[in-house]
Amino acid sequence: MTGLIMAAQLILGLAILVTLHELGHFLAARAFGIRVEKFYLFFDAWGVKLFKFKKGDTEYGIGWLPLGGYVKIAGMIDESMDKDAMAKPAEPWEFRSKPAWQRLIVMLAGVTMNVLLGIAIYTYTLSHYTGQYLPVAEVTDGIYAYDLGREAGLKTGDKITAIDGNSFERFEDLLSTRVLFGANLSVERDGQNIEVKIPEDLYRTVMRAGRGRFIGPDNMAVKVDSLNPDDAAEKAGLMAGDVVYSVADTQVTALGELRERLALHAGKNIDIAVLRGSDTVATKIDVTEQGTIGIYTAKKYDLKPYTFGKALSHGTSDAFEALIANAKGLGKIFSGEEKASDSVQGPIGIARIYGGVWDWQRFWVITGLLSMILAFMNILPIPALDGGHVIFLTIETISRKKFSDKFMERAQVVGMVILLGIMAFAIGNDVWKHIIN
Repeated sequence: MTGLIMAAQLILGLAILVTLHELGHFLAARAFGIRVEKFYLFFDAWGVKLFKFKKGDTEYGIGWLPLGGYVKIAGMIDESMDKDAMAKPAEPWEFRSKPAWQRLIVMLAGVTMNVLLGIAIYTYTLSHYTGQYLPVAEVTDGIYAYDLGREAGLKTGDKITAIDGNSFERFEDLLSTRVLFGANLSVERDGQNIEVKIPEDLYRTVMRAGRGRFIGPDNMAVKVDSLNPDDAAEKAGLMAGDVVYSVADTQVTALGELRERLALHAGKNIDIAVLRGSDTVATKIDVTEQGTIGIYTAKKYDLKPYTFGKALSHGTSDAFEALIANAKGLGKIFSGEEKASDSVQGPIGIARIYGGVWDWQRFWVITGLLSMILAFMNILPIPALDGGHVIFLTIETISRKKFSDKFMERAQVVGMVILLGIMAFAIGNDVWKHIIN
C-alpha cells in the first residue's frame, strides 16, 4: 500500500505540473494563431495511448509513459522529428512562419506557467496550512544557537537584523537556504554590531542533521504550560507552571538548552529539578529515545496570521528561493563540490520524497518545489529543452538571421541524447540507492 501511495502522489504531482506547463505553450501558441496538433499528458511512446479525443485541429490524450508530456506545435522542430511536415512549404498558421518574438514567447510560456503555479502553491500552503508566522521582531532575547549554529559563529542571545544586508520579517527566513548557502548575517551581540559569515557548505550539514540543530527562537525560560497525560513528566510529578531549573545536575536557562540536554540523555532515567513558586522540587524522570519528557512549554511569542497579501509576498519569495537554491546546487555539482549521485533524483527518488502516507500539506509543498525545479530545468540552455529554443530564438532576434532547419534538427538530436543520458542516470541512480538501502 505504501508503494501505491507513493506512486499515486508522484503521478498526480507530475500530471499537474506537466499539464500546466504544456498548457502554457498551448495557450501562447493559440494566441498567435499557431496550430497545435497534439496536447498529451504523459508520452504516447510507440503510438500507445490510454485515451484520446479530437477537438478542432488538436488531438488531446493521455499516453502510457508517465515521464512528462508534450504539445506538438505545427511547424516546429521538436522531439517528434517530423521531417515530412517540415519539408513542405511553410503555412501561415505554423510556428516557423511567425516572427521570432512570438516564437520566443511561446517557448517561454511553459516555464512561466510553472513559475506562476509554484508561486500559487507556495501562497496556498502558507495561507491554508501554515496560517501564521513568527515575526523576528518578537524574538527580543535573541536566538538560541544549537551546535551547528555555534560552529557557524553564532551565539545564544544574538539578534540577527539582516541577511546579506537586507532586512527580513519572518524568523523562519533564518533557516532558509538563503542563509545556509553562505549568507552574511548582521548581528547585534553584547551591544555591538558585527557581521557573521555563514560557511558556504553549512547547508549540507544542516540538511542532513536537521534545521533544529542550527538555530531557533528558543532563548527563553522553560515554563511548563501543560503535560501529556500518563507521560514521563506527569509520572515524575511535574505540574503546569513549573519552571525547569536543571537536568542531570546541569542548570538550564533556556528551552534550547533543555532540548540539547535531553537529547544527550535520550532513553535514560535522570535527575530533574524545577522551580515551583518559591520552592525547588527535585525528582527523577524517564527521557524517551526521541529526547522528550512529555511537556508543552508556555508560549512567549505572538504569531502573526498570513493575510492573503502576506502569503502572496512570502510565497513568491519562498518560490524564487527554491529556484535559486536549485541553481546553486547545480553549480556545486558542476564544480565538484557535490556528487551528482547524491543530488539527482529520478522518479523513484521523487516518489520517496512524497512519502508513503497521503498528507495533502506535504503533497502541495513538494509539488510547489517541483514546479520551480521543473521551471529551472526547462530553461537550461540544452537543445530540446525550452531553454535551448530560447537561446536560438534570442540569437535569431539579435542577429536577424534564422537558423536552418537542418541545424535545428541536429541540435534537437544532440539535446535528446543529453536528456536521455540524464534520465538514464537519474533512474539508474534511483535503482542503485534502492538496492543498497
